[in-house]
Amino acid sequence: MRAARYHEYGGTETLTVEEAPDPEPGAGEIRIRVAAASVNPVDWKVRSGEVRDVLPVDLPAIPGRDAVGLVDRIGQGVDGVSVGDRVFGLGGVTGATAELAVLSAWAPAPDAWNDAEAGGAGLVAVTALGGLKALGPLAGRTVLIEGAAGGVGGAAVEIAVALGATVIGTASERNHAFLSSLGALPTTYGTGLAERLAGLAPDGIDLVLDTAASGSLTDLIEIAGSPARVVTVADYRNAGHLGVRLANAANDPALLTEAAGYGARGRYTPRVEQTYPLEEIAQAHAHSERGRVRGKIVTLI
Repeated sequence: MRAARYHEYGGTETLTVEEAPDPEPGAGEIRIRVAAASVNPVDWKVRSGEVRDVLPVDLPAIPGRDAVGLVDRIGQGVDGVSVGDRVFGLGGVTGATAELAVLSAWAPAPDAWNDAEAGGAGLVAVTALGGLKALGPLAGRTVLIEGAAGGVGGAAVEIAVALGATVIGTASERNHAFLSSLGALPTTYGTGLAERLAGLAPDGIDLVLDTAASGSLTDLIEIAGSPARVVTVADYRNAGHLGVRLANAANDPALLTEAAGYGARGRYTPRVEQTYPLEEIAQAHAHSERGRVRGKIVTLI
């Protein structure tokens, strides 16, 4: 099969497109013929070696954790899915950006999502849902989402709105119209946030979800009134000593199915900033590394 691979840790120059062995699904896994795979910040952090102490990989490695495609092989003990089904989901830390990929968690991809949208949904959906569920019931609550224009933040906005929350999202001013289109009240992040929120939410902020890891947790705790009202999916460095709950992404088919349900009802659409062909995987990673991405970057296979 054709795949993006890197043979050593390093920059985008290590990425190449080449022939690689076909993967085989193990027990409890499926293999898909990939239509689109997501590019997530964790992909280039793993590729660069930045997180090798916590997420080591065997080299050569294929970047990518989530994808969409048609099932073409089914592992032992798997039921409820058939060859030819269109599914989206997650595999290991690596392996998705190839013609064939093995998934350990998946769900039917809603017809409402095209391949680029479904290819960008897996990791952001389980991350957003994990963070929102950690906050508790959302109906009737006012929720602040820090970093609301990114892939995880945008998913969290749409799902929180669908759950009945009033959502305020922080983003750069150029993304405010985008946040409004998702159903959020937009504001800028950084100095003076508490004062800006006083005008948008005169009764206060009930809950906060941090998706940005921008060093704002201390301020977010003060805004919420307690670390118990704040969850982060991104700030691994500061969550523990500040008493903030950390919600990790999980390869959970129930969360994928829930996200697909919102998609089928038109309540959540994965937002794609740009797609790249497989041959331009280095450009896709460079785009992600530059940051300030609105929604997702997706590789079309």
